[in-house]
Amino acid sequence: MSAIVETRPGTQARTAFAVLVAISVCHLLNDMMQVLLPAIYPLLKGGFHLNFAQIGLITLVYQITASILQPMVGLYTDARPQPFSLPFGMGFTLIGLVGLAFAASYPELLAAAALLGVGSSIFHPESSRIARVASGGRHGFAQSLFQVGGNLGQSLGPLLAAFFILPRGRESMAWFSLAALLAMAILTAIGVWFRANGHAKPRVRQVITAGATAVAAPARVMVPLVLLGVLMMSKFVYLASINSYYIFYLMHRFHLSVRSAQVDLFIFLAAAAAGTMIGGPIGDRIGRRAVIIGSILGVLPFTLVLPYVGLDATIVLTIFIGLILSSAFSAIVVFANDLMPGRIGAVSGLFFGLAFGVAGLGAAGLGVVADWTSITTVYRICAFLPVLGLAALWLPKTVR
Repeated sequence: MSAIVETRPGTQARTAFAVLVAISVCHLLNDMMQVLLPAIYPLLKGGFHLNFAQIGLITLVYQITASILQPMVGLYTDARPQPFSLPFGMGFTLIGLVGLAFAASYPELLAAAALLGVGSSIFHPESSRIARVASGGRHGFAQSLFQVGGNLGQSLGPLLAAFFILPRGRESMAWFSLAALLAMAILTAIGVWFRANGHAKPRVRQVITAGATAVAAPARVMVPLVLLGVLMMSKFVYLASINSYYIFYLMHRFHLSVRSAQVDLFIFLAAAAAGTMIGGPIGDRIGRRAVIIGSILGVLPFTLVLPYVGLDATIVLTIFIGLILSSAFSAIVVFANDLMPGRIGAVSGLFFGLAFGVAGLGAAGLGVVADWTSITTVYRICAFLPVLGLAALWLPKTVR
């Protein structure tokens, strides 16, 4: 039997910190623009007279276009790295933003959401590869720095919606195309660095003899990958309930204004950004398995209590939920990359795609539940999702 070992020339032994910061800034800009879609759901619901199921369908279209394409993009760029695909993908995001700003019908909203999804699907696999290449072996730190940019961008979305878009109307979203143009310029510069350092060359593949080890390898890889997929489902369906419906929950249960509810959503997303930054370095020190178990199971008491407390306690609990739950994502992605180190783009695309796809399906299903019952029932059901974190107990303690 034989196994494939893949090497790439010109690998640097130190962290290219400037590149990590630059790709994190682009992640911030990308996710800031992407999260404007759910942040303006109250505007869309009133302006187009939508129900919760239709809101969920918008999320589903966006997430599905992102999730289906990401693994395919990752597989292709594993063999043929395409760093200049990043500014190209950002162009789809720009067009989607302009489409959302000037859409005149529900189908046009769906088409604009799909274009946002395409932009995200191109961005995440290749940018995640660049973060790993520039890590110098500090994979947890690099993935956390990369992810925290995205989380910070997501946290800014509700504030921008509350204080910029709401006073000026949906058409003001077109101004954010300037952020897309800035990201395209930075990503082009990163592509130049990537190519200049020899990382854009096709992979050199060497065949080595692995004996009986290769026979057992598929089971040792596939079982942990399936378990990680279950954990991602638990995490991202719960996050979908927050991103898509938390504003409506606060407005319905506590009679908050749209602006006040969006500020509270920002508080949750800012806590999630902090959790993402904390999780990676801790995983480098104590092990990613421990971080994953502590993150997803540790959030369970807070999610169970959330639907039954007052406004102040709700805000405090969501801070803890965001902080704890988000600490797992970089650990999950790095854990999966360690299982398949020669398939960074494919694995990153698969897990980012799984995150988007599961979140989209979850948002659509939860929208139907909210229409049939109430928005409060959604959070009473989602409170039990972290129980799936028990799957982390079966993850291997070491990854070879």
